[in-house]
Amino acid sequence: MSSREPLFGRDMELDRFRQFLKSARQDGDVRIVRGEPGVGKSALLCAAADMAEVAGLRVLRASGSEFEVDVSYSLLNQLLLPLYGEMQRMPPALRDALTVALGFGPGPAPAPLLVCNAARSLVATVAKQTPVLLVVDDIQWVDRSSAIVLGFIARRVTGSPVGLIAASRTGTESFLDRGGLTEVTVEPLSAEDATRLVDARFPTLKPRARQRLLDLAQGNPLALGELPATLAGSSQPLDTTDVVPLSDRLQTIFANRIAGLPDRTRQLLLLATFEGSGDVRTLRGMTDLTHLSPAERTQLVQVDDATGRIAFRHPLIQSAIVAMSTHEERQRAHLAIAEALPGDLERRSWHLAAATAGPDEAVATQLEHASHRVMQRGDALAAIAALMRAAELSANPKDTARRLAQAAYIGAEAGGSGDATTLLARSREMAFDAAGALHAAGAAALLMINGDGDVHTAHRLLAGAIENGEHGWRADDPALDEAMHTLLLLSWYAGSPGHWAAFHRLLSMLEPGPSDVLAVMSRTFPDPVRTGQAASPELDALIATLPEEADLTRVMRIGTASVYLDRLGENREYSWRLVQQGREGGAPRRQLSAMMHLCLDGFLTGRWDESEALSTEAQKVCGDSGLTFLTWYFLYTRAIVAAGRGRSGEAFELADEITRWALPRGVAGAAAIAHHPRALAAAADGDFESAYRHAAASSPAGTLAPYVPNCTWVMFDLVEAALRTGRTTEARAHAEAMRAANVAALSSRMRLIQHGVDALVLDSAEAADQLEQTLNDPASERWLFEASRIRLAFAERLRRRRDLSAARTHLQIARSGFVAMGAEPWLARATTELRATGYRAVAAEQATVVLTGQELEIAALAAGGLTNKQIAERLYLSPRTVGAHLYHIFPKLGISARAGLRDALSAHSSK
Repeated sequence: MSSREPLFGRDMELDRFRQFLKSARQDGDVRIVRGEPGVGKSALLCAAADMAEVAGLRVLRASGSEFEVDVSYSLLNQLLLPLYGEMQRMPPALRDALTVALGFGPGPAPAPLLVCNAARSLVATVAKQTPVLLVVDDIQWVDRSSAIVLGFIARRVTGSPVGLIAASRTGTESFLDRGGLTEVTVEPLSAEDATRLVDARFPTLKPRARQRLLDLAQGNPLALGELPATLAGSSQPLDTTDVVPLSDRLQTIFANRIAGLPDRTRQLLLLATFEGSGDVRTLRGMTDLTHLSPAERTQLVQVDDATGRIAFRHPLIQSAIVAMSTHEERQRAHLAIAEALPGDLERRSWHLAAATAGPDEAVATQLEHASHRVMQRGDALAAIAALMRAAELSANPKDTARRLAQAAYIGAEAGGSGDATTLLARSREMAFDAAGALHAAGAAALLMINGDGDVHTAHRLLAGAIENGEHGWRADDPALDEAMHTLLLLSWYAGSPGHWAAFHRLLSMLEPGPSDVLAVMSRTFPDPVRTGQAASPELDALIATLPEEADLTRVMRIGTASVYLDRLGENREYSWRLVQQGREGGAPRRQLSAMMHLCLDGFLTGRWDESEALSTEAQKVCGDSGLTFLTWYFLYTRAIVAAGRGRSGEAFELADEITRWALPRGVAGAAAIAHHPRALAAAADGDFESAYRHAAASSPAGTLAPYVPNCTWVMFDLVEAALRTGRTTEARAHAEAMRAANVAALSSRMRLIQHGVDALVLDSAEAADQLEQTLNDPASERWLFEASRIRLAFAERLRRRRDLSAARTHLQIARSGFVAMGAEPWLARATTELRATGYRAVAAEQATVVLTGQELEIAALAAGGLTNKQIAERLYLSPRTVGAHLYHIFPKLGISARAGLRDALSAHSSK
């Protein structure tokens, strides 16, 4: 049906689209249109596009293709191709991300979130000149990568003159997350409207045939337009209509019409169906387009002269074309398309695979290479699909087994795929080569610990596979490198010197040495007290690569290498990208690692609201993705925030849950970490005897235990609790162990803790002066919780020495920090201490100092001149959330407008 033909019975829908276009033009809007095949979704989208063009909007159109649903960014290529010129004027990073993702140019695979931001930026930039309407049909066939970008744009059109209309068949699902998006359902025509349509189009139809048509079509506009030719051509048409679905009847009608076309026309239509984009220029490079004329004349296809695209009248036509083609015709079509795409590895390899019936190692190798590129973008499911197809095309059983094992490893490591166990079982039925054996062992180990298996068995299994593998100890072997990364994590979970000894022995055998990330992780993560400082320059070099890093697994692992050297703050932006990528459908494992890094950094820097919210979200992701093994991480981050806020019962319950889960599985690392929230909760309750006992359980006084990296996180807890329980000797021994290990050299936080401990233990003027200098260092300000606790403990010491003025200064700063975090037990202690110094303005001031950590950050950014939208982009919030926060911040600070923020914050920080 042409968009220019009248739409009977759609007045209400058209009115709604007019209102939608007004809304989209003013402030952005989105509609998802759903309905059965042939009900008129495409016609309504065309009508909306026509109205938009008349109203002066720029319309960009695309349609999902059933035959390119496995090809990343195939739909986005269609949608944004008309903006190629504008794309070239984008900032280099965004331009390169889009040109590579859409196949317009070479380069490393960009991160999905970068592609999302680039596409959104491009559309928003164009919309500043002319409002934009994006029209996407058949979203049930949109590829995963494009669906992620569409969902990203759809949730961020607010505030921009951008509209998005997407249509989908009812009863189908797609990769597009429709949650929160406004949906409308297109119903069949009423009996009255169906009659009007038939009378207008077929005025000579005999009454009996007319009634038969209305009965069969059931108000479906496509059926009302296509069935009359069949009804008129037979005295007993479609005598099985009571059992044949309407869509099948329509496809039969289209098949009859296609059968009358010349062979070359049918072949051209088959090419257009498989190619997916409908781009006339691309098809012209494959065949003679003069053969398209018969299909145009029979109205099976239309060519849009403005966009240069071929559009099928209905997807059922494409289904009929494929159903009527021979195997040889389909093979030739796929080969022709592959030949026309020499620079697009992914699309080319999939079309070659579609043209291949039996084993073909060359095509299998291309698909395997394509899977590696897809995996760099974080699309684990697409990588698994490519490897499974490569396995089917493998020329020998070892290659089949290796590719299935690699797919199983990706599924087990990245999460989100329930096929890992099945793939591993299939791979084990065949003989492995060296890489296949390592991938299989890695997958088995991960599946084991994610079930009820113990870490010791998993470690032994994987270490044995590495020891006995025929890999020649080549460090550049991807399978060996992956296996060593997995063994590192298993060693950390097991937490014993024996497991680490096995790891380091195997690591030392790599030639010429481990890869850069593995080399750094192996020194900063297992035992940072002894080996972390020497690796710090190499970690600096890795962090410097993050802005240009396209491999999301490396981004995740650089974050892991940063944990115990307190460099997570420099990873925040990239961790948030991984979180957003996961929320949009990417690999859950990377998302969860990034959430862990953000939660830990959030705790240390006072972003406790963020840390709690992310921990809760992450637990759900663990359950939904099948990565239940990782749940304990987030029980821990919830527990330390609960302890810091005085919810001691909750903290102990969460810690006990970690211990109950960890001990039967041999996860000693998690069991040791569970003592941290217990020590913190006990200190919050004033039970320093229990606090000392739990802190010393991680690492005894006077010792910084090897391969217990979290011992550095409880050093201050142990020393403070020791002093408060009369264990002066133990406190001094621990302070001396810290100095001997030079923990202060690890990070600015470790330096702050070292100097805080020295000031308490040594109780000398020199140590006090050193702490004062450290507290005044801007680098110390980031560690809000430690800095506030150390100021409180130091001020208590100063007050007992009658240095009331200095004590008051530290207590006021500490109090503001505790208020910002909601650290109620420490706030109560600080308030009591302030009163003991003779300070009497506490109650009046405390009423105004009620901003949370996130509110303080938003207020500071707003005071610096950033708009709500800019703040939202920086903090990964929505502009509306930022506005809501400011709405609450203003009265708390006693102001009514943004202009008063700077002065109010200055007054706030001075209290």
